[in-house]
Amino acid sequence: MRRCTVLASALTGAAAVPASGLVGSAQAATPGPSVARTGDTRLDATALFFVSYDGLVNNNSFQKNGLLTYKGYQYAAWYTSDRNAVIGRRAVGSRTWSTVKAGHTLKADDSHNVVSMGVSKSDGRLHLGMDSHSDGFTYVKSVAGLMDNPSGTSWTTSVFGSPQSTLDGVALTSQFTYPQFISTPDDRLQLSYRAGVSGNGRNALAEYNGSNWTDLGEWSSSTGTYTSEHGSSTARNMYLHGIDYDVNGRLHSFFTWREQAGAVMCGSGGLTNHDTGYVSSDDNGRTWRNDAGAVVGTTGSSDLVAVTDSGLVVDPLDPDHSLMNQESQFTDSAGRPHALISYVPGRFTQCTTSYAADRIAHGRVFHVRENSAGTWQKTEISAVPPNSSQRTKLVLDKYDNAYAVFPYGRIAGASAASGYTDWSLLYDGSDLDAFGEVVIDEFRVKSDNVLSFMYQKKSSGTTPSALHVVDFRLPS
Repeated sequence: MRRCTVLASALTGAAAVPASGLVGSAQAATPGPSVARTGDTRLDATALFFVSYDGLVNNNSFQKNGLLTYKGYQYAAWYTSDRNAVIGRRAVGSRTWSTVKAGHTLKADDSHNVVSMGVSKSDGRLHLGMDSHSDGFTYVKSVAGLMDNPSGTSWTTSVFGSPQSTLDGVALTSQFTYPQFISTPDDRLQLSYRAGVSGNGRNALAEYNGSNWTDLGEWSSSTGTYTSEHGSSTARNMYLHGIDYDVNGRLHSFFTWREQAGAVMCGSGGLTNHDTGYVSSDDNGRTWRNDAGAVVGTTGSSDLVAVTDSGLVVDPLDPDHSLMNQESQFTDSAGRPHALISYVPGRFTQCTTSYAADRIAHGRVFHVRENSAGTWQKTEISAVPPNSSQRTKLVLDKYDNAYAVFPYGRIAGASAASGYTDWSLLYDGSDLDAFGEVVIDEFRVKSDNVLSFMYQKKSSGTTPSALHVVDFRLPS
């Protein structure tokens, strides 16, 4: 294929690795990162609130497309205080949201049971997957054409079909988690999901062609032996930082492995997550390649991407640093992959014993990317310690400047011209009073160059709190 891999080594301080081929007169003339707040609207004065697995069911990092913009309208999905799943929409720029019920109520106080949305461009439907954590899922889809003609289609419950426990009759798995919808280059809609459980799960894909769903099958393996300096594990789960098509039609996915056996850690209380890996696909997720271009797995076959495959790791890290799963990724204007990862660097400890406390005290976020030479580079975002056990989201603007949206709505930025070495805090988020993770509208960044994200106000216990969407103009 097109590149060779150079494995990144973990940085022990705030130093950044300079990029090659990014600094020049053309790049220097482009604007650097900036944010200008243009609006903040309230979706729900009393949205459902409970803390589970350190997060909220209405704002979770893996809630891909809990907020999206399509053809001049923005859509949001969440659970109300009476546990109803609802969808709101507004014309872009409007301060008024209209809300309809999706016909489903949340079954458990589990922050994994998020609502995720997707758009099938071939028939203009809105699709929702929700309320699942290693069990059955709920699926709802709209009438055809809803997304193509929003102003001419009434926004009522009648535009949505009845909730289903299958994809129009296609049963997937009885242990379903993490629904994420993605549009293919040929305008099909794919659903990424996990079959199995944490520590023993497989990633899989289903595909909608505008008429029917097909289960393409699993593409990652949970088997094989991983051995650390402390012990071994024979089962695991590949946690995705994302799954996204770039401008050239390539499908990208960063990931980390979580081992089932705690024997791989230095002690209890940490996370068995280890290594940042990367795979890509040039045939809509049918076959998967490592960074050197070798095929390492075929979807729906017996040859799946496995921990024993070579060439997967782009940033090695042992399980003793509370590396977080499902952080964030994005692709730039040339189709190059970028990711954010976070863990406790070795300068603080070589053995985390309480992942949440250790991450709050010493966790740091790193920007990992492939540069124009095809090698991997890594920069610590030292300007903004996360001070949280939770995840940070990544987006890039039309100039390829990078933005990290930290827990509590803080925004840091770095310029492409600097090789992403100049990370600085752009917005401190203090006026938001946000609880933790936010949900990014990836569609709106790409279509309107606006950073728009959903956040929920802090609360305690199960007292409902306000859910908002805030917008920031990026460099024009």
